[in-house]
Amino acid sequence: MKIEFENNIIEVNVQYGKRKKIALQVDSFGIISVKAPKGTSEEIIINAVQQHGKLILEKLQTIEKARKVPQPREYEDEGQFLHLGKEYSLHELIDIGDLNEEELKIKLKKFYFSSCKKIINERITQYQTDLRVKPKSIDIVESRTKWGSCSSDKKLTFNYRLAMAPIEVIDYVIIHELCHLHHMNHDRSFWRRVGSIMPDYKEKEEYLARHGRDMTF
Repeated sequence: MKIEFENNIIEVNVQYGKRKKIALQVDSFGIISVKAPKGTSEEIIINAVQQHGKLILEKLQTIEKARKVPQPREYEDEGQFLHLGKEYSLHELIDIGDLNEEELKIKLKKFYFSSCKKIINERITQYQTDLRVKPKSIDIVESRTKWGSCSSDKKLTFNYRLAMAPIEVIDYVIIHELCHLHHMNHDRSFWRRVGSIMPDYKEKEEYLARHGRDMTF
């Protein structure tokens, strides 16, 4: 459902169930969920979202800022860059040779793409078995707003910057997207499925919300 608020369009996933009150949630991916009692009218849902519109937009802005570059990096031998949740000097990740800054950026980006592809392909095998699903394809992409995605035709994509995150956080994004092969929305069944494989998934969401801004170069 798309709802207008102060010249902004807020897109929400509405989930109806046995409950007494409406609840709103914005996860670390910027997905907005509205849980409502069965039979709740569209007008009531719209009013509820608009009442919290300012807070929702602030949350979305916080998530977006977390994905932006916090400060310029030093592209030299001792410049610090993240890989699997730890900081490494640039020369520990790539051969810097006599390359200039632009050449180093290109080479480092290729390293992250390659690393992410290798890790995703290695880690996803076990979770596919556990969840009894198999995606049609798996691609590593560049994205400013999403850590991962699942299309309606079962194609999964993962942000190459995940190579900077700890393994357990990468696992969470893998599980999250694999679970979308069963449930395309973020309803209660979806989160139960995620929790069945990773009970502490909320901690991983929180990590991405807090440290996403550092996962760049």
